[in-house]
Amino acid sequence: MKKILFLSLFALLCASDSFAQFNLGIKGGLNYSTIKAEDQEIDESGILGYQLGLWSRIGGNFYLQPELYIGSKGADFKFQTVGNTVVQSGEARFTTLDVPLLLGAKIGGDKLNFRLMAGPAFQFNLNTDDDAFSQAIDPDFYRYRDFVTNVQAGAGVDVGNLSVDLRYETSLQDINKNDGLKQSLLHLSLGFKIF
Repeated sequence: MKKILFLSLFALLCASDSFAQFNLGIKGGLNYSTIKAEDQEIDESGILGYQLGLWSRIGGNFYLQPELYIGSKGADFKFQTVGNTVVQSGEARFTTLDVPLLLGAKIGGDKLNFRLMAGPAFQFNLNTDDDAFSQAIDPDFYRYRDFVTNVQAGAGVDVGNLSVDLRYETSLQDINKNDGLKQSLLHLSLGFKIF
């Protein structure tokens, strides 16, 4: 049902005159990511990461904004082994290819406007550097997924050819198959409109 609703909305927007404009740009920014366990047995602290890639915007006051960027995410972990008082620590770092497909609305003109946007973001894990669970009896039990569906929501402002976005992202599914881990991120990015 959600797919039908999304496709219907997309078709409606494509058919309207509001989709007459097209912009393409580059973007870069920082993110702060955390990974939380559902059972609260793991203490985590967030890490600072990056993102670098391309964005496009199709439309006028209502728009579709697909993006493609490389980023880094992860967390530092601290946990106790089962039946033991020994505290272990480790880290998980991911290099990801992210593909957000955002629907948005803007208020203002071409030189200055304010925007709101939200939509799914598809994450492909390109590389995982993880030593958090290396001492587990079965490390594969904690293995992270190669593909995760996330959702992003946020606000932005355009000033001339510059675009600043602040977004929140959270995973819609566990990022690891067996341990109930979910990630969340806060993104701050600066974009430059090429045309």
